[in-house]
Order: sequence, then structure tokens, then C-alpha cells
Amino acid sequence: MTGVNRVAGSGRLSGARSVSFSFDGRAFEGLAGDTLASALIANDVHLVGRSFKYHRPRGVLSAGAEEPNALVGIHRDGARKTPNVRATVQEIYDGLAAVSQNRWPSLGFDIGAVNDLFSPFFSAGFYYKTFMWPKAAWKAIYEPNIRAAAGLGVAPVQPDPDHYSSRYAHCDVLVLGGGAAGLAAALAAVETGVRVILCDEQPLFGGAMRYETGARIDGKSGWDWAQETAGKLAGMDNVRLLARTTAFGYYAQNFVALAERVSDHLADPQVRPRERLWQVRAKKVILATGAIERHMVFADNDRPGIMLASAARSYLNHFGVAVGRNVGVYTSNDSAYAAAIDLKKAGVGIAAIVDLRDKPSGALFEEARDLGINVLPGRALTGVGGKLRVRSMTVEPKEGGGGRQIAVDALITSSGWTPSVHLFSQSRGKVAFDAASQRFLPGTYAQDCVSVGACNGTDDLAAALKEALAAGERAAKASGGARGGKVSIKAESSESWAGGMLGSAPGAGADKTVKAFVDFQNDVTAKDIRQAVREGMRSIEHVKRFTTNGMATDQGKTSNLHGLAIAAEALGKEMPEVGLTTFRPPYTPVTFGAIVNHSRGALFEPTRKTPMHAWHESRGAVFEDVGQWKRPWYYPQAGEDMHAAVNRECRTVRQAAGLFDASTLGKIEVVGPDAAAFMELLYTNPWQKLEPGRCRYGVMLREDGFIYDDGVVGRLAEDRFHVTTTTGGAARVLNHMEDYLQTEFPHLKVWLTSVSEQWAVIAVQGPNSREIIAPFVEGIDIADEAMPHMSVREGRICGVPTRLFRMSFSGERGFEVNVPADYGAAVWEVLWAEAEKHGACAYGTETMHVLRAEKGFIIVGQDTDGTVTPDDAGLNWAIGKKKTDFVGVRGLKRPDLVAAGRKQLVGLKTLDPKTVIEEGAQIVDDPDQPVPMKMIGHVTSSYWSENCGRSIAMALVAGGRERMGETIHVPMPEGVIQAEICGTIFFDEKGERQHG
Repeated sequence: MTGVNRVAGSGRLSGARSVSFSFDGRAFEGLAGDTLASALIANDVHLVGRSFKYHRPRGVLSAGAEEPNALVGIHRDGARKTPNVRATVQEIYDGLAAVSQNRWPSLGFDIGAVNDLFSPFFSAGFYYKTFMWPKAAWKAIYEPNIRAAAGLGVAPVQPDPDHYSSRYAHCDVLVLGGGAAGLAAALAAVETGVRVILCDEQPLFGGAMRYETGARIDGKSGWDWAQETAGKLAGMDNVRLLARTTAFGYYAQNFVALAERVSDHLADPQVRPRERLWQVRAKKVILATGAIERHMVFADNDRPGIMLASAARSYLNHFGVAVGRNVGVYTSNDSAYAAAIDLKKAGVGIAAIVDLRDKPSGALFEEARDLGINVLPGRALTGVGGKLRVRSMTVEPKEGGGGRQIAVDALITSSGWTPSVHLFSQSRGKVAFDAASQRFLPGTYAQDCVSVGACNGTDDLAAALKEALAAGERAAKASGGARGGKVSIKAESSESWAGGMLGSAPGAGADKTVKAFVDFQNDVTAKDIRQAVREGMRSIEHVKRFTTNGMATDQGKTSNLHGLAIAAEALGKEMPEVGLTTFRPPYTPVTFGAIVNHSRGALFEPTRKTPMHAWHESRGAVFEDVGQWKRPWYYPQAGEDMHAAVNRECRTVRQAAGLFDASTLGKIEVVGPDAAAFMELLYTNPWQKLEPGRCRYGVMLREDGFIYDDGVVGRLAEDRFHVTTTTGGAARVLNHMEDYLQTEFPHLKVWLTSVSEQWAVIAVQGPNSREIIAPFVEGIDIADEAMPHMSVREGRICGVPTRLFRMSFSGERGFEVNVPADYGAAVWEVLWAEAEKHGACAYGTETMHVLRAEKGFIIVGQDTDGTVTPDDAGLNWAIGKKKTDFVGVRGLKRPDLVAAGRKQLVGLKTLDPKTVIEEGAQIVDDPDQPVPMKMIGHVTSSYWSENCGRSIAMALVAGGRERMGETIHVPMPEGVIQAEICGTIFFDEKGERQHG
């Protein structure tokens, strides 16, 4: 048996194979093509979960992505446990194991339901008011218990064994939504020859056609037309159809993120990924996202067995499942009549249609009467009977009095349709309120997109198809499509989605004990909305946060407008005056796996290796991670620990020479006739008069005047600069440059290119550096007079092209050899063989740090912290004295940045030369002052210097340069360390060694 509620001759699953699945350990049978929700209802199971706050019994509300109630856990193979899966979306497969959530010890008997009895104490704003006193109890009692109780499903504790994939795609036209309007728009665009992507969250295209019985297009039922059109599109080379794919985020420049469910519906996924993340850039986007039906807000409207009218039609007309055998209907528009008629024709009893309208009319009304359905106009449904499932409905005149109970085993409701403007809103479009239809519709567009069909407020099918065809053709032609004959589609009949009501129905919330739910998932009632208004909330955003209406995983798809209408009524304002909440991505929940994709474990972050990495490994280098790079930290020899290895490397570089792999430095080409003018604006230094072949140390600021990055810049020609950045700053500096070039200085003729990985860089430093490279340099005179310190030349080395810089970060005579990355390892080998003859060593980043600290050279991000100006760092000399404009010049003039007493970079010498201060340690004037002490600075760099024979350190100290020779104190757990403030240069103060 595949379910007692299967209706013979209904639905589209006839002949489908039987599928075995379980829910809370109980075995069931369904049909291939069923969702978990349809299969459970087929087996007469309506109770599927418990609500978040009150633990009230909940059943299926919808048949799609808007589902707020039927959230379950899906378990596969032990480790595969996914919480909060919407049963209305999850397709069943052989062996599917689903479990209910948020209940103990069982779904039918949940101890947490006691919360419902104490609900008067858990009203809106309860947490904000209750857990503020006593203050000390928050961390000790409240927070741990609230966090333990929060959430619905249980997060898995084992690593995710599934794998995920990612695709980037470009298209001319992207159509979001595969209903009638989306299919028509895609067909019109495809016929012009442009590239089209059409996606829809359902397994099959057709949208509302899967349940509508009154639509006929081109002589066929709406569903048959949709399948035929989808088949036609699938056979075309210039279109990609993505079913089971949700557009969850619409970002700048028509960038749309899609999540495709690849194998969640398969019993044996085999080697397929579980999900695929599509990142699509489109010239034109067509939004055909349809509309979402709203529930009626009345007392106890959350009983299992109460659902949307469109859901009941979907379960009947697509899945062949009756939601009950004696169904009640509560509505304020015509949509529910169509559902009642379909159910009646399928042999399902309709207890009554309760219509809030006084005088319903039209073809559907007449048909319902002709079928013998009892229609009760001008009536309100004021309550329901039953506990774990609805058993009756109480009907009264709208004015009250004279109520009667009518027995039902299911109840379907409809208060109208809300255009799905979520993606439009995400695109930064501004919605406009249509007073005639009481709906928010797309208004002002911010991106190159257009809305068609129900999401645009177009209710009539013929009008929607006409609108979609025109939009598809326009989008295609604007994207370069060929001009051809127009596609013709004729809608011969359709159903109306117009009308309805917003807010609560009569009697809902008048009694403070009545729970008329607006937001099912977060247990927000009509009286909660009214309470928020009474307590001073005037903006819908404040109401949302006070009550949590619309803040659950369904993002208020069925509740937002109801909440807004109730708040507006309580405030005595029109809805546009109260405002509309902001729709943010994701449209529906997206798994972390889909977003993270391959970036986990060893691939959590890309590992970047220099061309010489294998050589470093072969020599026993210990590596450290610098950004994404693996950089040699030090090269221990037999019996050496880190300190011994670094001391040896420091001595060797100063006494002979050392080779250092500097390939990780950021490198940017700034090219164009306005390159010098651009550099003048981006850096503090002057560049116009820098001669080709010369270098300069450059400082880059943010707009606020604080140091952003630094590096040596070489001018290769009048119109070409080779800019180096810090290793970690390469990407952000390029982004910084591009941002200003595109937004502030677009008139400048400049091109920026990242060449960080084009050049391998070998730094040869030390007294013997020139002798090491001399035998291999071709076409460059490297004598001190011909190539002085801070020069750059182009020629060849070891027979390959080179950009040879005469520069030093160690304070010794030094050269940085830039060669194409493919030749990096080979050139290193040749230079290393020569270097060994001169007593040189290979040295790592730790030695580099010590050598530069001996010379007082800063490292941005270590000796600066985002609040350091050039003057603070002792780099005022790097600011062009005659410059009037550069990024950060205004920031430098702010009073706080020129005030006395700012922290300044100074050197520190501990009174005990052997004591090395800990980096980051705080500095005080008086170590005997009470706690909390007044800190005057902190240590930024600290090392043992083998070349100085003592410890050295740099620190940021308030008014530091005015305090030379003073003793400061560094409180540490082992005791107070005393140090003398001194200059930042500890070795070769006059800089004679770097000039040779």
C-alpha cells in the first residue's frame, strides 16, 4: 500500500514504482516522485513536528519552499545527518529515514509542550525583559540554557562525508523561475540565438501548472504545455535547464547564486556531488518567481491538517493524494474555491466553504454551488477543534454570535497571494505599494533585470504570457540576439489569483488567550504584533525584531505581509507608512557544504608555493604560513633548534651572504601615460621626477590617514612602474588601486595588472652578494657607481630575462633577482651553487625579520595596527613635501592625528640584555599602580639579535620620541621587565653597509 489517501485516477504518479521510507522509525510506502510531505499525507500522517517556542503540534502547511512547519531531519549512513529539511521539498527514495525534531520523548507526547501552558509569560519581547536581571546571571544561567534550548534540529557532530561541486557560468539571459511565464520568456529569448539559463527549484518545470486545472495553453492543459515547452528547450544547444535549482542570492552586476540539489533525491548518490553551487553572471535577468499563497490568521490556525489551498491542490492534482476525506475551506478569495472544486470532483467531501466576503460571485462560486458544496458567505472561522490534528471548525457571522461547529479532518485556507519580490529586493530594487491590490510590487530597478508574471502582479495568465514573451525578446535583443519572428503562445483559459485580505480575520487576537498565528515557525501571533506596537515599535523593522516575525528559516514568506497589515492597523497608518522589511539572501536555507564546497580540510584555503618550494623541502626547511603561502621559516642543521638556526643564518648574512626566497611579495604593474600621476595619488611619496631605472620606498594610506601598505617601487620607463607590496597585502592593494581608478580617477589612462606569480624573486643579501650574481648577469653593469642602492635594471641572468633590483631589507648590500617563475628554481640552483663558494646560507622569514628589525625597518601589520600614521612610524620623510593631494592627505590633517602624545614607534633595549620581551606585551610607566593599569603602549617586534649580542625590540609608546633614554616597564607573569627607550636602528646606524 502506498497510502490510504491515494485517489485513484488523480495525480501524475500513476504507474510509478513503490518506494520504502521511514518517519520516526515507522515504515511507510510512497511512490517515486513523491515528496516526503506528500508521501506522509498519503499515509494519513499530518503531525510532523513541534513549534519552536511553544512546542505546539504542527503539520504540513504548504507544498513548496515556503514551508515553515514541516522541518525534519534526514539521516543517511550514520554520518549523513541533515537537520531542518523541508518535507515539502525533500523527494523520497528507497531507504530514506526522516525524523521529527524539537520534541522529547516523542512527537505525540512532548514534554516541551508545557511551554504552551505558560505562554502568557512568554509573550513578545520576553527574552529582552526577563534576562536582564540579575546581571550576573546572564553568563552563568540564562545564556547556557537559552542556547541549549534554541534551534529546531540537531546539528551533526561528525564530519560531512559528502562532496560538493561548483560551477561558474555566463549567459546572455538568465530566467529565474520555470512556471508558465519563465518558460515563455526563455523560449522567446532562445529563439533569437542568445545563451539562456532557466532554473527552477522544483524537479519538473511548470510552476503553478502542476496544480492548476483551469489553465489551457495552445490547446493543451497548462501542465502538458509546460512539459512540452521544457522538452523543446532541453533540445536546444543555446539553453541550459537547471531543475531542482534555487536562485538564493542576487548580487551586484547581475551576479546570481544558484544551489542545485544533485543527489539529495537519490537512494545511491554514487560518485555524484550532493549539491552544486552555480555562480552565474548574466547580461539580462528575468525574474519569473511567481507568488506565494498566504494563510488565514484565526484562532488555533496551526493545527496539523490545516494547510494552504494551493498545497491541497498540489497534493491532489500532482501527487494524487487527498489531504482529508471531509475537508473544510476558509477563504477570502477565489483560489480556495478552485481547490474545493478539484477535491469535490475527486470524490473528497467538502464540509463547507467559509468565505469572509459578504457576496462572493463568479464562475467558481457558481460551480461550487452546482456541485452541492455548502458555501457560507459573510462568515468567519473563529476556532478549531482537535489536538494532534484538526477535527472541527467553529463558524460564526463576522459580527459574532451564533457560532456552530462543523466536523472536518482537514482544513484548507487562502487569504490571497503575495508576489515573490525577494530576489528583486535582493538586487537592491525598490518595491512600490499598489493600493488597488494591496500588494508590494517591483518598482524602481537597480540592476539590468525585469519582473514578469505573478511576481510582477500580473494575475491573468494570458497577460503574464504576453508580458513574459515581450521581456524575453527584449532581453535577448539587448544581449545581441538576432532579429527574428516572434514566438506566439495563446492562453485559452486561466484562473484568477486576484483578491484576498491582509492581517488577521475577525476575532483573531481580541482575546489575549487566543493564539492566531502569523509566523508559524517562530510562534508569532497577531496579539504579539499588537503588543509590539503598544510597547512603542513604530517601524516594521522594529516590530520584526521585537517579535521575531519573519526571522525564521522561511524568512516570513507567508507571514511578512500579515504582520505588516496588523501593525499598520494597530498604528492607524497605511502599510507603506510602516514600511516593508528587507529581504536578504539566501532565499531559502543553503547548506554550509554547498557554500564551502571544496574549501575544507586540506583545501580549506588554497596553498600557494613558490617555484623554489621543492628545493626548500629538500634542504629541510621548516615552513610557516604567510597568508596562503608556504614560506621557509628557517633551515635547521643537525643538532640545531630554531634559535640556533636563526642565529647562524643572521651571522652568515651579515658576514658573507644569504639567499632568500622573496617570490611571495605582491607585484603589480602600473602602466599607461598617466601612471606617474596615478602613483602620485595613491602613495604619499612623489613619483613624477623619479627617473626610470630608480626605485623608491612607497607608503600607501587609507582615506583616514593610517598606513595601509608599503613596498619598494621601481620605475622601469616613463609609463611603467613595478610596484611591490607586502605578501599579505597583494590582493587588497590591487583592489584598493582598482577601486580608486574606477570610482575616483576614471579619467586617468592607467592599466593595473597583478604579476605576483609571474616573477620568481631571489634576494641575494650580504657583503658577497655582488660576487655571487656577477658571473651570471648579462647586459647590466652592477658596479656600485653604475647601479647604486635603490636602482632597477632590465637584462638577463643565467640566460633568462631579469628585472634586477639593487635594494635591501636586511641593511646589507643586496640584490633582488626577478626572473620568470618557470625559471625560478633553475636560477636559484645556479646562484646557490655559487653562493656556497662564498660561504653563504639560505635563510628564512624569521631571520629576515631579525635582520630588518636590527635596521629599524617596519613590517606593516606587525609594527602598525591600522591606527598608525607615517609620522607615528617615523616615516614623515616618505611624504612629498610639495604634494597637495593623495589618498589620506585629508585624514592626516585631522586634529587627533596631529595631537601631542600619540603612540610613536621607538626602539627598546632591555636593561638585562639577555631578556627578550614578548611581542604584544603591554607597557606601563609605573608597575606598582593598581589594576587596571594605565597602558602607554605595546611591544610590536622583539628578537634576540646575534649580531648585536643582545635582545632588541620595537614598540609603539605614547609620546615615544620625546622619551628617549627613559625607562619603561613591561609587567609579565614572571615579573616586571625594565627597558630603555631608544632609536629604532640597532645595527649599522649610518647605513654604510647597504651602499657597499
